[in-house]
Amino acid sequence: MYPWERVNPKQDSTLRIIHESVKRGHDVAITHPQNLTIRDSITLSFCKTVQPTTKKLTSSITGFYKSLKFKGSMRSMSDFDVIFMRDNPPIDPLVFNFLDSIKDDVFIINAIDGLREANNKIYTAAYHDPHREIIPATHVSKNIEYLMRIIEESENDKMIMKPLDGYGGSGVIVIEKSAMHNIKSLLDFYINKGDGKSNYVILQDYVEGAENGDVRVLMLNGKPIGALRRRPAKGDARSNISAGGTVEKYKLTKADKMLCSKIGEKLVRDGIYYAGLDLIGGKLIEVNVLSPGTITDINKLNNTKIQEKILNYLEDVVLLRDQLKENFRPENIVTHATT
Repeated sequence: MYPWERVNPKQDSTLRIIHESVKRGHDVAITHPQNLTIRDSITLSFCKTVQPTTKKLTSSITGFYKSLKFKGSMRSMSDFDVIFMRDNPPIDPLVFNFLDSIKDDVFIINAIDGLREANNKIYTAAYHDPHREIIPATHVSKNIEYLMRIIEESENDKMIMKPLDGYGGSGVIVIEKSAMHNIKSLLDFYINKGDGKSNYVILQDYVEGAENGDVRVLMLNGKPIGALRRRPAKGDARSNISAGGTVEKYKLTKADKMLCSKIGEKLVRDGIYYAGLDLIGGKLIEVNVLSPGTITDINKLNNTKIQEKILNYLEDVVLLRDQLKENFRPENIVTHATT
C-alpha cells in the first residue's frame, strides 16, 4: 500500500479493509513496493505485522489507526493467502516481476497480469468500443502537433485533458477551442515537464453533464457493490473527493447496471476483481484498479459496510482455492458477497 503515515483515518478505504480483516482474526501485515526482495529464489518483503491485543477491538476507525501496534519482520510473500494491492498508481512495473513467482500460489487482488494491462489510463482508453457506446472518444499521445490537430478537428467546443499517470483528479482540466492560443503551451507543459523525459497525455471528448460531477461505482468480481455521486467544488472541473468534491447518495439506473455488466465481464476476464468505475452520462470515463476509494462515503450514505462484502469474497476465494487447488478461476465463484 501507500505509506502508512499518509493515511487519513477518517476517510481512508484501505484502513477499513484492514480493520475488517483484523476484526475477523486474520493475520494481517502491510508492506510497500520498495520493501520487496528476493533471497534464495524466494520473494520476501519487510512487513509490518499487526500485533494482537487482549483489548476488545474498537469500532472507531480513527481509534483503531492510532492504537495499532506493529512488529517488523521479513516475511515470505507466499505465506499469505491474499495479497491486496492498494498502492497509488502507477505502480512500478518491477513490483510485478517480484510477484510473478508467487502469483499461482497466492490470490493477488488484482491479478498481476491484469494490473500489467490496467496499470494506467491506457486500459480505459484502449477499450474496444467502435461505436462509442461505452467510452467517449479518447486519444493518447505525446505528439503535440497531432494533439493540436485532434482539438482543432473536434466537433465539440470543449475537451478534457489529463496526464496518463495521474490519480485523484490530479492534472485534469477542461480545454476550450476559444482558448486555442493557450493550448499548445499547456500541451508542452504536460508533455515536457523538464524532468528529462516526455509524458503521455489523454484528450477525451467532453461529456455533457460532466460539470455536474460523476458517478463512482465499486465493482467486486464483475458486479457493482456500491455507488455514489460526486459533485465538483465550485469553479473546479474535478469531482474527486481528494480535490474538494462532495458526495451524494446515488442509486444505479437500469442503464448504469447494463454498462457495469458489460464492463464487469471484461474486468474479470482480465483478472481485475476489485475496481472503481467513474461514469458520466452513461459513459465510462476511467477504471481505477489499484486503490479506488469512496468506501467510507458509500458506507455513510447507505448505512452499509462495503469492507464486509470484500472480506466475504476474499474468504470465499481462499476457501475454494483450498478445496479445488487445480483448475481454479476466481471469476467462477458465486459468493454471498456479490449476490
